Amino acid sequence: MERIALFPGSFDPFTRGHESLVEGALRLFDKVIIAVGDNISKRGLLTIEQRVQLIKDRYANDSRIEVASYSCLTGDFARQCGAVAMIRGIRNTTDFNFERSIEATNRRLFPEITTVMLVTPDEYAHISSSIVRELLSFKYDVSEFMPEGIDINNYLK
Repeated sequence: MERIALFPGSFDPFTRGHESLVEGALRLFDKVIIAVGDNISKRGLLTIEQRVQLIKDRYANDSRIEVASYSCLTGDFARQCGAVAMIRGIRNTTDFNFERSIEATNRRLFPEITTVMLVTPDEYAHISSSIVRELLSFKYDVSEFMPEGIDINNYLK
């Protein structure tokens, strides 16, 4: 039986930090579905379609990765995908406290789905999509924060 993990997020944009979490998840699961959700509380840089395309381009040669968008409750989407786990990234204690609350709610509503919290490696812990969006708004080069071979400017058109 294939063990599937869902890695949900807004991924606006998908960064090296996200990429490091996918790599960690692939060591634990047979397949990772990167699920791009629309977070209405965040001001978007890229459309959902652009985010999905960026991630698909990054993992075009990896059959263990699937990319999808969703607009329902994350746990419901995980069920629809047959996921046994949801991957959550932790950069610091603030992230942990936030993710712990989400995990408790998900465990109550979706007890068959385990939340797996992966710690972002130190070299990427300072990267966040909101920082990348801020730098881009001031025309700074963000290539060091993006996955190798991904030029964010190709998706901003």
